[in-house]
Amino acid sequence: MKKPLHRRKRLIVPAALGVAGLVGWFGVPWLAPLPESLAESEASPVLLDRHGEALHHLTLPDFTRRAPVSLKEVPDDLIACTLAAEDKRFHSHGGIDLLATARAAKDWMTTGHAVSGASTITQQLVKLSGPTRERNLCAKIEEAMAARHLEMRWSKDKILEAYLNRLDYGNLRIGPAEAARFYFQKPLDQLSLGECALLAGLPQAPSRLDPTEHPERALGRRNVVLDRLAAAFDYDESRISAARDEPVRLRPLEEERIAPWLPEMVASETRTTLDGELQRDVEAIVTEELAPLRDSNLRHMAVVVIHNPTGEILALVSSGDWDDPRGGRINGAMSPRSPGSALKPFTYLLAFENGRSPGSIVADIPTRFRTIEGLDTPQNYDRAYRGPVTIREALACSLNVPAMRELNRLGGPEPLYRLLDELGLTTLGEDSSDLGLGLTIGNAPVRLIELTNAYAALARGGESFAPSLFPRSDPPETKRMFDKASAFLIADILADPAARAPAFGRRGPLELPFPCAAKTGTSTDYRDNWCLGFTGEFTVGVWAGNFDNSPMKGLSGVAGAGPVFQRTMRRLHRDVAPSWLERPDGLVKVRIDPRSGRQVGRKAARSVIEWARSDAEPPPAGPEDYDERGRLFLDASYGEWLASDENRRRSEFAPMPAMPAESPLRVLAPRDGVTYVLDPELPNGGRLHLATNLPGLVSWRCDTLDLQPGTPEPVAALRPGRHVLVATDPRSGETTEIAIEVEQR
Repeated sequence: MKKPLHRRKRLIVPAALGVAGLVGWFGVPWLAPLPESLAESEASPVLLDRHGEALHHLTLPDFTRRAPVSLKEVPDDLIACTLAAEDKRFHSHGGIDLLATARAAKDWMTTGHAVSGASTITQQLVKLSGPTRERNLCAKIEEAMAARHLEMRWSKDKILEAYLNRLDYGNLRIGPAEAARFYFQKPLDQLSLGECALLAGLPQAPSRLDPTEHPERALGRRNVVLDRLAAAFDYDESRISAARDEPVRLRPLEEERIAPWLPEMVASETRTTLDGELQRDVEAIVTEELAPLRDSNLRHMAVVVIHNPTGEILALVSSGDWDDPRGGRINGAMSPRSPGSALKPFTYLLAFENGRSPGSIVADIPTRFRTIEGLDTPQNYDRAYRGPVTIREALACSLNVPAMRELNRLGGPEPLYRLLDELGLTTLGEDSSDLGLGLTIGNAPVRLIELTNAYAALARGGESFAPSLFPRSDPPETKRMFDKASAFLIADILADPAARAPAFGRRGPLELPFPCAAKTGTSTDYRDNWCLGFTGEFTVGVWAGNFDNSPMKGLSGVAGAGPVFQRTMRRLHRDVAPSWLERPDGLVKVRIDPRSGRQVGRKAARSVIEWARSDAEPPPAGPEDYDERGRLFLDASYGEWLASDENRRRSEFAPMPAMPAESPLRVLAPRDGVTYVLDPELPNGGRLHLATNLPGLVSWRCDTLDLQPGTPEPVAALRPGRHVLVATDPRSGETTEIAIEVEQR
């Protein structure tokens, strides 16, 4: 009886152990939880240009860069080298390498410390996917059970793919694709066997084996991997030998600084509207043009390129020198700056909307305007006055006085302020009255990107919509801001090199071999200069200056921003044929006398061909408009200019005081009902300069104040009391009475 029982025990114990082993191998591991992030494979965000080219590889919150790939994209050589280096029996074990574990246990019992590791790739994957924890026996057992669990859920290929995409290859590069891009600037499929072996050896100790810092260590580790590869797999010895002799040709990646401002505006992976090749070329143009201008104290430059049909931003340069400690990381395209004369086209656009034409006359004569601070007498850039000029000449030559007079004629700054606001200029301030007529010559700050887009509305014939840095899923919502005819007339003037020549000369930066509108702007003391313009396809805006607001040394918009504008336009149309605005219906060509804006015949001594609206053609000139020498009669409002040294056109004009003035008499100073205070500390010494819109023509009198001769009008010596000053227009005898009070402090 005892013998059979003994036999049964001999059978039961092994069976029990076998069952326990099966339960432990196939059952218990199901109880081990898998890391929650195991299935995740987060890629670093990549900013793309419009063609899908990578502009920036951004980092993840842990500052690493990752580019997960499928196992099919990983070269067989890299897979084999990785298995040889980390887990040569990967395809034969079930997540735990029992032979390696037994060897490691024996070594530990013999020496008292770990001699070699026994973690399989599956165990390492579990470790890499879970939270950082203390390394002890309990943790190793839990990882082993989780590895068994994973092996029963996932295929070997899936495990290997996840593992490779989580490997740290050093220099904050996770995964083989990022490692190949960083160390060799190659795609994975172009790696040699030697390069695969080098990469496969790095995860053992990424910092200690960093090939950029410790090339000898990395080379030694590579050769160890190749030795293991030869021993573990059926590899041609000649390939192993060639790989061992292969020199290490590292090309450590320095991240390209194309559009360095872009990551600060975009934090997630996305496609932009930028054209990578164009962006590089425009950045190079800016760098090349800035270099020789350093001596003129020009350090920064911004450029915006807009595709007119879509409003997409094709290129944007923020400063020209991202590393400049004096503000290189400020985005000049977004920074409000004084635009100088770059706003003038919109003043004349309003004039065209109100019935004027390029041949209409505006007076370029000394003119006093009332401002918040008092009376202001603006000057042109050359401090000269030209008398009657056409709007074409006034705009093309960027004359200040005519622009302010035209804006005054339109009713003051409000219409221009309203138009610019509707065009998307957001930095003008809240009240147009604070700006006054100086708005047209740039006394309000604007952003380059917004002003460039306003010019793009001109190129579109009056249609405005917001610019975009990202592709739109739907067409933009457009708004018609002005009619096509007005836009065409402005464009025609800005693209007229002959009209621009008296001020800017010929063959300069504003002149291109194809029709192109161009307008410059220079702010006070040369702190900013601009050049903006367009063809049918593209609008380009350029700003140049210094972010510390220091002035440039005599650089105008032509000399500073102009060359970059021209080169950028040439680059844009290198591969795209330029087109021009289509002439809208309702415009006709007329022959006018440019001195009067009136129509003349073909035999006229002075005439030019000019555009006009068919429903508002200029009136014909008559014999009564000229004297016997063919000089044009000017009304009395031109009297001061006609008699001054500024008049260099004496052979063209003759005074005719009897003719009606452009406008009736208006007293500019003093204002009726104002009170003046006599104070010995005030610098004016109690003197009041009288002013009208007809300087040199009006006669003044006052029964209670002494009026002293002045230029161009008298000066009153103030004294306490109530006084009435009388201004008389000799043309009509009309008088205007102004009452003032003077108090003694």
